[in-house]
Amino acid sequence: MSRPAALLSWVLAAGVALLTCAPWAGAASFDHFTTGYELTGEHKVVPCDSCHVDAVFEGTPRDCVGCHTAGTRVAATPKPDSHIPSGDFCSECHTTSGWLPAKFSHDGIADGCGSCHNGTTATGRPPDHISTTAVCEACHVVAGWSPATRVDHSQVLGSCSTCHDGTGATGKGPGHISTSEDCSTCHATTGWTPARFNHDQIVDNCFSCHNGTTATGKNPQHITTTNTCESCHSPGGWSPATRVDHAEVLGACSTCHDGTTAPGKGPQHIPTVEECGTCHATTAWTPVNFDHTGIVDNCFSCHNGTTATGKNPQHITTTDTCESCHATSGWAPPTRVDHAEVLGACSTCHDGIVATGKHPEHVPTVLECDACHATTAWKPANFTHEGVVDNCFSCHNGTQATGKNPEHITTTNTCESCHATSGWKPPTRVDHAEVLGACSTCHNGTTATGKHPEHVPTTEDCGTCHATTAWRPVNFDHTGIVDNCFSCHNGTRAGGKNPQHITTTNTCESCHATSGWTPATRVDHTEVLGACSTCHDGTTATGKGPQHIPTTQQCDTCHATTAWTPANFSHAGIVDNCFSCHNGTTATGKNPQHITTTNTCESCHASTGWTPATRVDHAEVLGVCSTCHDGTIATGKGPQHIATTQQCDACHATTAWTPANFSHAGIVDNCFSCHNGTT
Repeated sequence: MSRPAALLSWVLAAGVALLTCAPWAGAASFDHFTTGYELTGEHKVVPCDSCHVDAVFEGTPRDCVGCHTAGTRVAATPKPDSHIPSGDFCSECHTTSGWLPAKFSHDGIADGCGSCHNGTTATGRPPDHISTTAVCEACHVVAGWSPATRVDHSQVLGSCSTCHDGTGATGKGPGHISTSEDCSTCHATTGWTPARFNHDQIVDNCFSCHNGTTATGKNPQHITTTNTCESCHSPGGWSPATRVDHAEVLGACSTCHDGTTAPGKGPQHIPTVEECGTCHATTAWTPVNFDHTGIVDNCFSCHNGTTATGKNPQHITTTDTCESCHATSGWAPPTRVDHAEVLGACSTCHDGIVATGKHPEHVPTVLECDACHATTAWKPANFTHEGVVDNCFSCHNGTQATGKNPEHITTTNTCESCHATSGWKPPTRVDHAEVLGACSTCHNGTTATGKHPEHVPTTEDCGTCHATTAWRPVNFDHTGIVDNCFSCHNGTRAGGKNPQHITTTNTCESCHATSGWTPATRVDHTEVLGACSTCHDGTTATGKGPQHIPTTQQCDTCHATTAWTPANFSHAGIVDNCFSCHNGTTATGKNPQHITTTNTCESCHASTGWTPATRVDHAEVLGVCSTCHDGTIATGKGPQHIATTQQCDACHATTAWTPANFSHAGIVDNCFSCHNGTT
């Protein structure tokens, strides 16, 4: 007998012994190493038929996953659902002595750290961990949690001070500027310096930082002052200074006002050894509080325009004897006007600005004052009409001469704009530029033409739409219209709805603006009459697209007038079977895990939801029974089921497992494997 045949005979004999003896006495002495696969650890103590199912020896898997995987012939413990995600072989971490302890290696881990280190599958973040995302690898390495390789601030949650409090991480040092702002206001995550400083929220005065130690302080050339920096400087920069607050300056005026540090006395300044503050205020050089005591010359000896202020360009033409008209207390007002010192014509001064001129009631004239008046007094005057150059009202004011009567329309006093010098009536024209008040003051249908009966109802004045030159053309403005649009836009008085307008009420303003019919500002569906499809036909307005679910229902069955989506969907009125929509394109179809079936969804599902299925109609299921009845998707053969390779429907009906129509066809074992008094 050949060696292979002898080995086969031995294996068959051993198989028969295992099937007929309980247990086989030779199992304990059998040297499994002779098969080329040594049993170690827990593999040594399990029953032979745990691996050699149904006494099949040849082809028994030798690698871990051949047995330790759900659904294999050998029902060994598989990886539980909570196992760390990994594509490695079991033996990379486990031994045959037992699942635990395991020698773990991060090699081959397919997900980020947080997929295991979540506090359940493996150690997660401790309670005192800073608030971050779950991307552990952003800061840690697989060699160990600490020390962290770096701190990736893009993964840190919360404000800077959550960590940078001097305990969790470096905080503000004792010399840090006083502030309540968060670190990121000035600092970047890459380094503390350089810092982009912002003075917002600074809670102390400038000197609390700008003291020359914490931050730049006053330089050696700074004038002598208090330390209230903010009195003169702004946080935008030291220079230029926003102002000089003299209340903060220490020392005499000349300390600064020496012509170098700050403006000093100019070459024309009155000679004096007094400090600036004797005459000048800190607010401005002028006006000056000057004391003439001790002045020994006449005014002009100083007030010559060089040594001190002299006559300004607007001064009337006079001699230089200032004291004839002015006092030492001030130039103005002059104490008197000594006309003996005045040079030139009267109007040089008497122009209403320099000195009293002709008052509003004065007769218009171009003559000099002294043609009628004396220098001693205005009255009495020697009046003449010669040279009168002004309008009529200068005399015709109702006092000096006849003026406007009580019935005159409200106008300016430019009589000559409408009247001729030959007489008040008839007026030569009506100059609207001179008319005062609203148009309706005259255009009331009595004094002048008013609104006719067909005029658009309005409370606006005529000038809102009409010009003073003619009633037409009209510049129409809807402001002040007191009726709704249709009161005019009725197709008769003004343009109304055109024949193509959708069927609506007559409340034009619900959809249109006064600036124009188109584009419409909105569509107020409460004003639209008729069914949705009257407009939403794909021409007048958006209709159902090619991918729309087939239905004869009106739009508002599912949609609101505010927007197409979200839609309140109802299956009422659906005219095709489920698959006509639920085909994976128009609407959700069968997912990849769905059992193989026809597309008659309604055979198993209800319109209220996919799950739970109302039933399983086996008439719609495609393929063999075991496609579903594998113990995972649906109930499969139990551990006590008779060993067979037949499909379920060889013995069972689709209505129930029992009763079963048993047939011995396909039984692969000997009779005793079932007929053993137990099975």
